[in-house]
Amino acid sequence: MDFDLPDETELLRRTVRDFAVQEVAPVAEELDREKRFPYEIVARMGELGWMGIPFPEEVGGAGGTTLQYALAVEELTRVDSSVAITMCAHTSLGTQPVYLFGTPEQKERYLPELCAGTKLGAFGLTEPEAGSDAGNTRTRAVLDGSEWVIDGAKQFITNAGTEISGHVCITARTGEDEISNLLVDNGTPGYEQGQPYRKMGWNASDTRPLTFDGCRVPEENLLGPRGQGFRQFLHILDIGRIGVAAMGVGLAQGALDEALAYARERRAFGQPISKFQAIQTKLADMATEIEAARLLVYKAAYLKDEGRNFTLTAAQAKLKTGRLAVRCAEEAVQIHGGYGYIEEYPVCRFYRDAKILTIGEGTDEIQQMVIARALGA
Repeated sequence: MDFDLPDETELLRRTVRDFAVQEVAPVAEELDREKRFPYEIVARMGELGWMGIPFPEEVGGAGGTTLQYALAVEELTRVDSSVAITMCAHTSLGTQPVYLFGTPEQKERYLPELCAGTKLGAFGLTEPEAGSDAGNTRTRAVLDGSEWVIDGAKQFITNAGTEISGHVCITARTGEDEISNLLVDNGTPGYEQGQPYRKMGWNASDTRPLTFDGCRVPEENLLGPRGQGFRQFLHILDIGRIGVAAMGVGLAQGALDEALAYARERRAFGQPISKFQAIQTKLADMATEIEAARLLVYKAAYLKDEGRNFTLTAAQAKLKTGRLAVRCAEEAVQIHGGYGYIEEYPVCRFYRDAKILTIGEGTDEIQQMVIARALGA
């Protein structure tokens, strides 16, 4: 068993790390404070090919692997979660449905711009009464001649309302006991993006509600066979959990980075606080848990790349890393003391950003249910 990354993958990791430190870190606090979407950073990541890492070159992607994608997400989150979730949601939720279930015409229409990052993709699943109970979708789509007429609402949707948003893939009831997925382009009459939410964290990412009122899209905007939407989005969520789990590892590592650096510099009772056993215990536990969680994420990515079943491992990785991110962010704040409560210090932002990782892409309770079912419970 080889735990060393292939040279090409290690080069990508280092490149993303350098980019995060040099181009994202200097503006992360400002973007968060101003709640400003990072257009310039997203454009640069598109130019570098990172908005389409796991997709084949023939459709406009970088021809990379799921592991490479997870590593890129991890390194970005190590510095800033808003930038990371923008890429993560775009790739896992916005682009994957088209790549996996789209017709040749749909792929030709959407994938080149999505993989280039000139357009952002979004995925509309969650509704006021359909979050963890995703099958309780109320949004309806009725076939009227050669068009689907959509009525309903979605909430907590990422990447749908920016200046470069291209489409949203939504789940809708196309029959009494039938859920399908439909592609809705931005600018379609009857499709409106609400105002951005005032959030605890991820302030520089785009999250808002969507409404559909007599929204008409062509019949050919159906994604995959009619009635297969439930199966499709379960598979998409499995893939998305790898990305969000990578975010958990990245945030936890970023919190450890900041805590260790501060502990080496902060002096108390005549010596750096890193010399005190109480601080060393925190740092040691964080480092150990992060390494274990990282291997779980990499295993999930490896299984997907090998074409093997990764549902269980992705759920385990998501459960483990979300909780770890919260715990590491809290410990980093504690090590910083009063400074950890001040916005100028990154750990304050990390603490606010961490909690959503136990909620988004399936709550911890849903992950536990998925894991228990996979175990045969």
